[in-house]
Amino acid sequence: MSVQIGPTAGTAVRVVQLARTYGSGPQAVTALAGVDVEFQRGTFTAVMGPSGSGKSTLLQTAAGLDRPSSGQVWIGDQELSRLSETRLTKLRRTRVGFVFQAFNLIAALTVEENIQLPLRLAGIRPDAAWLREVVERVGLGERLHHRPAELSGGQQQRVAIARALATRPEVIFCDEPTGALDTQTAAEVLALLRSVVDEKQQTVIMVTHDPVAASYADRVMVLADGRIVRDMPQPGAEQIAEQLAWLGRRPFATVES
Repeated sequence: MSVQIGPTAGTAVRVVQLARTYGSGPQAVTALAGVDVEFQRGTFTAVMGPSGSGKSTLLQTAAGLDRPSSGQVWIGDQELSRLSETRLTKLRRTRVGFVFQAFNLIAALTVEENIQLPLRLAGIRPDAAWLREVVERVGLGERLHHRPAELSGGQQQRVAIARALATRPEVIFCDEPTGALDTQTAAEVLALLRSVVDEKQQTVIMVTHDPVAASYADRVMVLADGRIVRDMPQPGAEQIAEQLAWLGRRPFATVES
């Protein structure tokens, strides 16, 4: 019988011995190999690693988008494996926000309708004052009645961030949120994510391959072969790049901080 180990006070997300394997037999691929990590409330974490390291799988399983092969995932005080698909969907709609590289906006909806979509899907009555604040924060007050095709890439990503904030989620998961943006627009989006952590005590967990993007975070966690091989306070873009290069030249055995 497995032991249910709950999160500590102040923890937004916790994973315990998290494993994810795709396929079976000789063709099986291990994406995560027993990951243990906590993400504290009001912090910004960058998750990095080479292609195939497990960083996106960690994001998806921690967010409840994918079921792990074994282990536990906690969002606040809720352990996800105990939830039915219906309850898990409800949790994702109300307690978790998502921002992806591809924006994932609905082309037929206006900016305002895209932002309010999670609320409508969850059957939650919009908080007009909070939505006004969110729209003001992302700087799209004059674009509410435009459709995504009428916006720049940076504006579309701002809509995606506003949509993620609409339900006041406990944690926002971002998968390469600046990967499709130019340098200046990426900096604006990262500054926005940084501000929601500093000013609203949101929790942001961001997968990125970019040391400059990671430099906006409080903490940088590096994965390789499905394991955490580095977990450290954010040391700056240049040092992040140097350490990633150094890690690429050595065996992955232990977690270092």
